[in-house]
Amino acid sequence: MAALWRRILLILVAAQVLSVVNTSEEEDVPEEWILLHVVQGQIGAGNYSYLRLNHEGKIVLQMRSLRGDADLYVSDMTLHPSFDEYELQSVTCGQDVVHVPAHFRRPVGIGIYGHPSHLESEFEMKVYYDQTVVQYPFGEASYSPEEMEANRKHSESAEDASQDEESLFWTILIGILKLILEILF
Repeated sequence: MAALWRRILLILVAAQVLSVVNTSEEEDVPEEWILLHVVQGQIGAGNYSYLRLNHEGKIVLQMRSLRGDADLYVSDMTLHPSFDEYELQSVTCGQDVVHVPAHFRRPVGIGIYGHPSHLESEFEMKVYYDQTVVQYPFGEASYSPEEMEANRKHSESAEDASQDEESLFWTILIGILKLILEILF
């Protein structure tokens, strides 16, 4: 009976070892992704390491922490993105993946942050070019970079107008409240 339990235990341990080995092997990436770069590095706790992305098109950043916990922040507005200022992020304890859209202005800033839970973090980041063709449900939609920039500026100006209206509302409301307080007291 003890020999049977030992065999079962040995089979379970072997299965666990095989599953760990299989998960640590290279992950499958779609055929449409072309590997451009592999970046390896180390980062101290609470520190940033910065990279620049100059490649055009849709880019996929796939980073895994080999030791510790490194987090990923991406921006097309600043070359030094952080956890306070970024457009895209991935802050998992495992593999971090960020899809950089083609419409982001180049160069794109990449910030790698060493989480303070570890004195030092070691990472490996793979940079892929994504050739995937997007299928549009209502036919083909093709925008030139100029049209995309115009759409972006239009949406930003609509947001600014909305904020101005809100600010004006609060200014009038506060003025009315001050007037009421002056009359009462």
